[in-house]
Amino acid sequence: MTQVSDRLASLSPSETLAMSQKSNELKAQGIDVINLSVGEPDFFTPDHIKEAAKKAVDDNYSFYSPVPGYLDLRKAIVAKLKNENGLTYTTDQIIVSGGAKQSVCNVLLSIIGPGDEVIVPAPYWVSYVEMVKLAEGTNVVISAGIEQDFKITPAQLEAAITPKSKAIILCSPSNPTGSVYSKEELAGLAEVLAKYPNIIVLSDEIYEHINYVGAHESIAQFESIRDRVVVINGVSKAYAMTGWRIGFIAAPLWIAKACNKLQGQYTSGPCSVAQKAAEVAFSGDQSCVAEMRNAFLRRRDLVVKLCKDIPGIKINNPQGAFYLFPEVSSYYGKKAGDRVIQDAGDLAMYLLEEGHVATVGGAAFGAPECIRFSYATSDENLVEAIKRIKNALAALK
Repeated sequence: MTQVSDRLASLSPSETLAMSQKSNELKAQGIDVINLSVGEPDFFTPDHIKEAAKKAVDDNYSFYSPVPGYLDLRKAIVAKLKNENGLTYTTDQIIVSGGAKQSVCNVLLSIIGPGDEVIVPAPYWVSYVEMVKLAEGTNVVISAGIEQDFKITPAQLEAAITPKSKAIILCSPSNPTGSVYSKEELAGLAEVLAKYPNIIVLSDEIYEHINYVGAHESIAQFESIRDRVVVINGVSKAYAMTGWRIGFIAAPLWIAKACNKLQGQYTSGPCSVAQKAAEVAFSGDQSCVAEMRNAFLRRRDLVVKLCKDIPGIKINNPQGAFYLFPEVSSYYGKKAGDRVIQDAGDLAMYLLEEGHVATVGGAAFGAPECIRFSYATSDENLVEAIKRIKNALAALK
């Protein structure tokens, strides 16, 4: 019998993609399912960005690009980081990849090996812990519940650090919770990390512009740890460009060089046309970003208001991204007919099969007491989806 590698056998499939697939299967059977399982803006890519891609095709950008990305795109990213974030990088410190997902994985594969510990605050994005496994590292998970707005404290961070700690992955604004670390909260974490010079900080800022509390704060702003922070970002969320697959790192030069070497052997440079579109996304008119953020804010307020009317669930008021992450454990042990809800996975499947709303169980995010749903869809869909969830939960006894 053929056998997959131990590396692959250790990985879990993506639960978000699995729920989306199950949702599509029910839709194919003619069932009206509202899919809130995938983290994807429902807007189209802005026209000026699409025009740049069309021009790139006409200008014959059809050849291999440099492994770290076109120089003009990296210049645009350097300018973006300077103008928007007050961070100074050279183009040699920027590596462009096939999405921010690849960017995160590149860094972990470049710096983590057997026995290295990676601190992962929970709730976490599903792929972080799987990527650490892929790099043969060890996950050290710090849990932060809804009572602390899903954000870890400096004391929790300090308690998790050991001589084997090699990296920490932070995500703000957060997928799956929508929580946003303030400048003061990041300063507290930076103060702890400053004492441990061997720890690399991966700062996933892909939701930077979907932020309802004012200016985005990056942990890279603190001089005490600046030389070991890797900023990870891209175009997927802010510019509604999920399918274009362009992400980047801004990193200490030694990490950038390592990622360049790794990427050179297994994917080479990302899509040439998508890079030219991303260049215009970063350097062109930014009004589209504000328009989409305003729409997400309106939807956030709508779903929070509607969910407050559902008994038995606890919600926070997310400050960014486009997710709600309700605590639903009061429904565990309840029944609908012969069906018993044992955990978040059961509840998500129940909501899909009986309520025809696709969500994702929280266990995949390191928070088994919660479920995640995305509000990156129309107001009409959201009103109907929350009504269905409320009715389905009411049927549990």
